[in-house]
Amino acid sequence: MFCRTNRLLIPLPKPKNPDPNGAAAVQELLGGKFGEMSTLNNYMFQSINFRNKKKLKPFFDLVASITAEELGHVELVTTTINLMLEGVTYPAPPDATPLRDTKDFRNTYQYIANAQTALPGDSMGRAWTGDNVFNSGNLVLDLLHNFFLECGARTHKMRVYQMTDNPVAREMIGYLLVRGGVHVVAYAKALEIATGVDITKLVPIPSLENKAFETTRKFEAEGAHRKLYTFSPTDYKDVAMIWKGSHPEDGGKLEVIQGSPPGAPMPDLQSVPEEFAPGISQEDFMEIAKRLQRSAGI
Repeated sequence: MFCRTNRLLIPLPKPKNPDPNGAAAVQELLGGKFGEMSTLNNYMFQSINFRNKKKLKPFFDLVASITAEELGHVELVTTTINLMLEGVTYPAPPDATPLRDTKDFRNTYQYIANAQTALPGDSMGRAWTGDNVFNSGNLVLDLLHNFFLECGARTHKMRVYQMTDNPVAREMIGYLLVRGGVHVVAYAKALEIATGVDITKLVPIPSLENKAFETTRKFEAEGAHRKLYTFSPTDYKDVAMIWKGSHPEDGGKLEVIQGSPPGAPMPDLQSVPEEFAPGISQEDFMEIAKRLQRSAGI
């Protein structure tokens, strides 16, 4: 069972200009094969379907807590795309063709179907599919898959980072490179405990440290690469039996944080009347406000 907080994992800068083609590239980090929807759903189904939760509780706690963080990652990438799409069109009567420019952008579906917001799909417009979920039921195989999945996700983030210099995209990617690195090391440590094989000797994959990217450095300076959150005030404590010792890259002490990061305010997307979204006029709003007051007995 999840408890939702109306906060974004980190504050995101507001772009000065719309970047529709950059947003289309960032879609890969949301709905691509190695995107956040894939990491979320892989870990969610593995944790729900986990066998022998009591006997293998540290491993269950690890996958379950990372599942909750991935929900926040989906939200963060989606919000990034939405901010990059703000200002693409303009309010005007339909005959003025206010959406005319969108037909030349890489992803027209973002404007036809979703009113200039993110889609559950990849950078080429393909819808995300449950075929991307791997849940064998074998603990070692699932952990090995998760390690590979995180390394693939890291590779894609690094490539999209190099595709766009958009400040909101790079801020988001810098943070997720750091947090994804936590998950890479966490699954490597879990595999070492389960098999005796030191998988941490393989990292980083690709062989480029996060500090090579400008927007990762402040997060690493804050120690974000050494913290694993349980995303619960009371549960998943046994993750500390896996997430312990030192970080394989900088030797810093690993730390389990009971609970969630403090987060940042959630951006409020403005109306786009040319997209009929949200489709509530000032007059409609005043009527809704009156109904809410009557409902509350005011």
